[in-house]
Amino acid sequence: MSAPLLSIENMVVSFGGQSQPAVRGVSLDVHRGEILALVGESASGKSVTVKSVMRLIDFQGGRITGGRIILSGKEPVDLAAAPEPVLRRLRGARIAMIFQDPMTSLNPVMTIGAQLTEAIRQHGRAADAQVRALAMLEQVRLSDPERRMAQYPHELSGGMRQRVMIAMALVCEPDLLIADEPTTALDVTVQAEILGLIRGLQKQNGMAVLFITHDMGVVAEIADRVAVMLQGEIVEEGTVQKVFDAPRHAYTRKLLDAAPKFREGGTATPVEVDRAAPVLSVHHLTARYPVRSRLLRRHIANVHAVEDVSFDLHPGETVAIIGESGCGKSSLAKSLLRLLPVAEGRAFLAGRDLLTLEGEHLRAARADIQMVFQDPYAALDPRMSIRQILSEPLRIRGLPVEGALLEALIARVGLPEGSLDRYPHQFSGGQRQRICIARALVLRPKVLIADEPVSALDVAIQSQILDLLKSFQRDDDLAMLFISHDMAVVERVADRIVVMYRGRIVEEGPAYAVLGQPSHPYTRRLLQAVPVSHPRRRMDRAPMGEPTPSPIFPLGSTPALGSWRQIGQDHRVWEA
Repeated sequence: MSAPLLSIENMVVSFGGQSQPAVRGVSLDVHRGEILALVGESASGKSVTVKSVMRLIDFQGGRITGGRIILSGKEPVDLAAAPEPVLRRLRGARIAMIFQDPMTSLNPVMTIGAQLTEAIRQHGRAADAQVRALAMLEQVRLSDPERRMAQYPHELSGGMRQRVMIAMALVCEPDLLIADEPTTALDVTVQAEILGLIRGLQKQNGMAVLFITHDMGVVAEIADRVAVMLQGEIVEEGTVQKVFDAPRHAYTRKLLDAAPKFREGGTATPVEVDRAAPVLSVHHLTARYPVRSRLLRRHIANVHAVEDVSFDLHPGETVAIIGESGCGKSSLAKSLLRLLPVAEGRAFLAGRDLLTLEGEHLRAARADIQMVFQDPYAALDPRMSIRQILSEPLRIRGLPVEGALLEALIARVGLPEGSLDRYPHQFSGGQRQRICIARALVLRPKVLIADEPVSALDVAIQSQILDLLKSFQRDDDLAMLFISHDMAVVERVADRIVVMYRGRIVEEGPAYAVLGQPSHPYTRRLLQAVPVSHPRRRMDRAPMGEPTPSPIFPLGSTPALGSWRQIGQDHRVWEA
């Protein structure tokens, strides 16, 4: 084998105030044209390792205290010892990085086009910067790329922002791409497209990829070799086939066992529900938002975020809402909570129409419908103790705050004794999500909306959070609206599935029917994009086709009319 493009030799990384190094004696080689996956749970040292390669760790209170990082070339460079001017020339041009959280990585006061062209001009390619930037947005399947060039990060969905980050990293065609959880926030079709894009560019340009992930399905889909990290050390390394077939280390076996596997564990056993008594009944819900011209702010079009949506949710039942970014999943959830305005429709919660309530009546109704958000880091006030966070919903409604109740709730969600007087930054991501669940359930709601509650968590933690949600549901007869893009998770928890496309429900039915016999072309497309569970099942995927059409319609235009066709018992599909 030829000399490695990147060679990490016995690297040690330390942070001030820590008694033990965060990374200890890590050695890795990354060769041209290969994808090396670095896997492990949170705090295992994955991100510290790759940020050390870029020397970004210097700006976060860390420093490399031992070892070398050799980047090959006409004149090999030891990145661990290189001065900042040298590193600045290499970043972006020879080594580029895709970060996990695009919202904190993009400049909020610069347009998308300005940020992309800045990266191109920084490395001496100013002449065709605009054309290259636009072509890159098209390559990462960002809908309406010319319009996106003039938009700001806050105007895009999470999935769209991540696609912009990927475009920025790839636009200068680096030799080494470091991807830190780049598809965690993306739906399955975009994830499949991005994985295919990275793989294609890697083959086309001979580019090396260092891919950090906690998703073993993604590893099976894309990696050539795997390195497993635990507590700052590499505990296992090998080809992806050998690691999946015969993992040697107990921790590797734990990661593989914890990963949810689509179409291998079977769908959840549907709960028996009283069809005559839904706890939530939604009728013809429609939400549209105006699009205004930039110059005169004229109302020129509408975003059809939610279009004529109807469904029922029964006590003890889990209905999963699936679809790509921008399909209307989160807009539907926020509309039900009255966090977004609704144009038409009705939504009855225990007999009360949520969409007509105001003031004290709406506040009282919200006690019966609570939400767990995707990002537990952003969902908790860092200045409030856990006791204050859990007490706040009770105080708002004038209910007594009993210490024994809060202690019992903390114990029930699996947090250690003494957690109430600590603050969010003192907890891991999985523990923070448990706090979010406790806050949502402190009022004993009838309906829980879970918006991607495990997508940002490690696979072992995902399993624990899903078990926790199901235990609450079983014990309290809780109805759950579960929003997700992870089909293996949906298969595990859902009794029924609702598929959304461009704001409209296009297929609905029992989980076993929708997953086993998908009838709408869009549903089949979603399922075909799910990553494989073992590298032997890897296949050359056909391109996913055209990007999902924009949900923006000019004034006076409406989506095409259609009708429902019954496929089987409680299983129907929309046909335009």
